[in-house]
Amino acid sequence: MAKKGKKFQEAAKLVDRSVAYELTEAVELVKKTSFAKFDATVEAAFRLGVDPKKADQQIRGALVLPNGTGKTQKVLVFAKGEKAKEAESAGADYVGESDYINKIQQGWFDFDVIVATPDMMGEVGKLGRVLGPKGLMPNPKTGTVTFDVTKAVEEIKAGKVEYRVDKAGNVHVPIGKVSFDNDKLVENFRAIFDAMMKAKPSAAKGTYMKNVTLTSTMGPGVKVDASSVVVAN
Repeated sequence: MAKKGKKFQEAAKLVDRSVAYELTEAVELVKKTSFAKFDATVEAAFRLGVDPKKADQQIRGALVLPNGTGKTQKVLVFAKGEKAKEAESAGADYVGESDYINKIQQGWFDFDVIVATPDMMGEVGKLGRVLGPKGLMPNPKTGTVTFDVTKAVEEIKAGKVEYRVDKAGNVHVPIGKVSFDNDKLVENFRAIFDAMMKAKPSAAKGTYMKNVTLTSTMGPGVKVDASSVVVAN
């Protein structure tokens, strides 16, 4: 196991690893223990009681965080004709067809999210082996395969995040930056927590929300008491 640096060790001393903190206290602690020299990202990690190997226990989706993520995403849209013009008007960073497919095949990845109209998926599908492992393949479940490119681009620019359970049953989602006000981070966390609860598969048995942790880039993890999270209806 890699040895942690002095700054991490000092920050970790402020966190009691045996305690699951009330949400607002956890957010405060995550900000307090962030020692990065840049505006670190705050991430929520959920360990869920699901079996990702089973099709009926897959969890995947997307939502627009109430206060955004603090990062402006670069959006590539695969569209043609009027839909290409629509994407440009909506603020997409790159819009094209085969030209961008060729660039990606040659190793270009200067974008964060891809949106594609359904009629382009035949071509975009050729990039499956390249985009799939990076989690960049457009998907109808996350709203990135759609003819409503204006809505898709605007939501992504407004702070839309995607979530997907990994092989170990974990979901990692950015909820903002350390520079955010505490209440904005709390509101963003509650939004994703609510989405996780609503996504619970009926086939999942036993404890569903096993563990919830908040962390900042390079900082120590802070456990969150799930019972302290009150989600507004």
